[in-house]
Amino acid sequence: MKKPVGVRVVFATEDGVCNTLEGDVSYHAGDAILTGVEGERWPIKRARFNETYTPILPIRAGENGTYTKKPIVVHALQMQEPFYVDVNWGSGRLEGKQGDWLLQYGKDDYGIVSQSIFEKTYQIIE
Repeated sequence: MKKPVGVRVVFATEDGVCNTLEGDVSYHAGDAILTGVEGERWPIKRARFNETYTPILPIRAGENGTYTKKPIVVHALQMQEPFYVDVNWGSGRLEGKQGDWLLQYGKDDYGIVSQSIFEKTYQIIE
């Protein structure tokens, strides 16, 4: 389960490419570009962002600022060898290393998180 950890969010004003720790991912104007606990950056489609994140006051929804992920359960598996997943909503392929976590947020919706970031931002529940 995602811990209620704040992330910095800026909404893109034009199309571009975000250099994530796991590979380059394209985004479109209006999408959210997030910066996490170790300075890592990743984009999220605006509609998906609106469904899964909430602003931390005094920020209002849709403004740049600090947001937290709504408490949702995700499936997680720590990988024992290098691997990759294709980004389902944009163009890009994420590449994971041995020890990274493969996360499934929903049907055909995957992400990769390093061990150090996983420890800071997720809680394992049974």
